[in-house]
Amino acid sequence: MKRSFPRRTLAGPVEFQGLGLHSGRRAAVVVRPGSEGYRFHLDGDTLAASPNEVTDTSRCTKLGSVSVVEHLLSALAGMGLTDAEIDLSEPELPALDGAAAEYAEGFESVGSKDIGRIELSMFERVFLIEPPIRIAISVGTGHWRFDFECDDRWPHSQSFEALLDPATYRNEIAPARTFAFEEEVEPLRAAGLGKGLDEGTALILGRDGYVNRARWPDEPARHKLLDLIGDLALAGVPPCLLDVVAVRSGHRANVAAAQRLAQHVRVERF
Repeated sequence: MKRSFPRRTLAGPVEFQGLGLHSGRRAAVVVRPGSEGYRFHLDGDTLAASPNEVTDTSRCTKLGSVSVVEHLLSALAGMGLTDAEIDLSEPELPALDGAAAEYAEGFESVGSKDIGRIELSMFERVFLIEPPIRIAISVGTGHWRFDFECDDRWPHSQSFEALLDPATYRNEIAPARTFAFEEEVEPLRAAGLGKGLDEGTALILGRDGYVNRARWPDEPARHKLLDLIGDLALAGVPPCLLDVVAVRSGHRANVAAAQRLAQHVRVERF
């Protein structure tokens, strides 16, 4: 089955600054127009976004030496951008709003331009099944769903699904913040993680409800979908050409699914 999608990049550069999500160090990123997929630049080195370049998936997705790439990649893919050059001042992206809303708003503010087309050929559905984790990917029209399940621990089960387009991504997914269970907060701090986050940029899940104000009752499920979009973007396939259902997956499983997706599709760029 073949599908086609316009290749699109930014009309101009846009800069973001903030504290690194885990390190808390000041970090800047400039996203520029591009024509060769998503490429990160740090200290004179260039790193193409690919699932084969992922080096760590604990608490974030690390591409080569660059940490927390998933929110930026999610915003690029979710806003319909297929190509971008990304200049970094630090080997970690800033936390910003704890989600991808600032990225999405920044991209929208500078606009975009078409630079060609992508043709996608996919030969079969892609599955990753490691019970209770499940991910299913097929050629489709951008219908994505995430089932967030915690068994006996509140909030037990949440689901969020959307038909992806830039407006839906910007309004319904991009503002969903990263989160942690209340009992994880002190161990994470003791491990030196999450220094760039606070109660405004991270959602805390208590034993019986949210500790701080949630933006939606199902905000964790929305954020897990945000992460999934960013991790699968490593395969180079525009998310509106896919239908995806995921259950309980995190960065490790997402990246493994991206590797399988990259092996089962042919993406031609014109």
